[in-house]
Amino acid sequence: QVQLQETGPGLVKSSQTLSLTCTVSGGSITSIYSYWSWIRQSPGKGLEWIGYIGHSGSTLYNPSLKNRTSISRDTSKSQFTLQLSSVTPEATAVYYCASGGTYWDSWGQGTQVPVSS
Repeated sequence: QVQLQETGPGLVKSSQTLSLTCTVSGGSITSIYSYWSWIRQSPGKGLEWIGYIGHSGSTLYNPSLKNRTSISRDTSKSQFTLQLSSVTPEATAVYYCASGGTYWDSWGQGTQVPVSS
């Protein structure tokens, strides 16, 4: 069974870059047809898909965040990383990594990231 775990800084200041890493175990991020997503949930709002990285390293981002988002990977560590630049307090959310591109079947526990003004 695939397990995912998010790690990150815990607190980010406005205008800085938010960076989170997801470590995958029990599966391979290079498995054919596998996709690995970042999703967030802001207080009082629904889930928002941020983007994914595919088994080949290809990426796809939410158009509303595309200009500020980068997802990369380190296959030797079975990790994929989210970088979201120029954040504002509106980026305060619980950030999740998950397996899947548009349908997510395994999730990390989530990590709360407050963005201070």
